[in-house]
Amino acid sequence: MPAIRKSTRQRGFTLIEAMISIVILSFGVLSLAAVYSQGLFYANTTQVDYIAEKKAEAAIETIFTARDTQLLTWSQINNTNGSTIGVFLPGPQPLYAPGPDGLIGTADDDATNPDAVITGPGPDGILGTADDTKTNLNPWMTRTIQFQDVNGEPNLRQITVTINYTVANKVRSFVLVSYISAFA
Repeated sequence: MPAIRKSTRQRGFTLIEAMISIVILSFGVLSLAAVYSQGLFYANTTQVDYIAEKKAEAAIETIFTARDTQLLTWSQINNTNGSTIGVFLPGPQPLYAPGPDGLIGTADDDATNPDAVITGPGPDGILGTADDTKTNLNPWMTRTIQFQDVNGEPNLRQITVTINYTVANKVRSFVLVSYISAFA
């Protein structure tokens, strides 16, 4: 009598199935790595974005203070050009310390004192001392203060402060829009 053979099927993965699963798994891991690296980039730019926001707010605050203290007349709260007697320089300007008038973005800004931010304690390890580490904001950050009259409102102007800066070889901008009236 002939021997009866039992058919034994082997179970498991074939080489092709294993390779396909490795490719799918690799794609998933590489996708997560790309998302992680983008997250790191944006986490690192957050500090510079915050500095840009604060520099724009500081410009707006000095303009309102000049109006409220009557340091400037209503006609002076404007850009300098051929038809107006404004004191604020047009176009992108480097970030310098304010000059004797205390205003940011005017012709008397102190070019010998570029604006900087403290980024950490110095060698003594104490924050707030003379040896603190400072980062100069020039020339990679500029500020534009632009005034525009509001149609039909002679006592109202729109102020647009634009901070342009470069982070990790990418040009970024922060724009702050506010309105100022002739009345304090």
